Amino acid sequence: MTAGTGGRWPVVVPWLGTAARLGLAAVWLYAGGSKVTDLAGSGRAVNAYQIFPYDLAMVIGAALPLVELALGVLLLIGLATRLCAVLSAGLLVVFVAGIASAWARGLRIDCGCFGVGGELTAGQDPSYGPEILRDLAFLALAGFLIWFPRTRWSADMAMFDRR
Repeated sequence: MTAGTGGRWPVVVPWLGTAARLGLAAVWLYAGGSKVTDLAGSGRAVNAYQIFPYDLAMVIGAALPLVELALGVLLLIGLATRLCAVLSAGLLVVFVAGIASAWARGLRIDCGCFGVGGELTAGQDPSYGPEILRDLAFLALAGFLIWFPRTRWSADMAMFDRR
C-alpha cells in the first residue's frame, strides 16, 4: 500500500517523529549545556566568525546556549513541536551559513557548536565540511518534524489528540 492509502506509514511516522524529536532535543541540550557555563566564551566563539560587532557577538553568544537549552527541553517533552522544529531549522540554516561564510573567507576557527569555539591554534585544521554535513542532517530532522509534528510520548499528543 502507498502512504496515501494507509498501510504502515501512519503507524511508522509518529515513531520516526519521536526519534527525530528526541534526537534533536539531545543535540540542543548537549550544545546548550556545553556552553552555558561559559557565556563569555560562547560570545568569543560567535565573535570569531567576524560577522557581528564585538558587543553584539557577545550578546548573541550569551543568549544562544539559553535558546538551545529551551529548544531542547521543549522538544524533549514534546511541547510546541512544530514551532520548535521551525525555530531549530532557522537556527541550523544560520549555523550552516555562518560556517560556510567562515570557510569561504579563509577563517581558521572551531565552530563552537558543542562547546566554546574560537580561533584555532597553529597546527589545528578546521573541519568545516563535516560540520556543515552534520548540521544539514540535524536540519533534516527538523524538517521531518515540521511536516510530521505528531510524535509519541509528547505533551502535544496528550493535549491535542484525545483519542
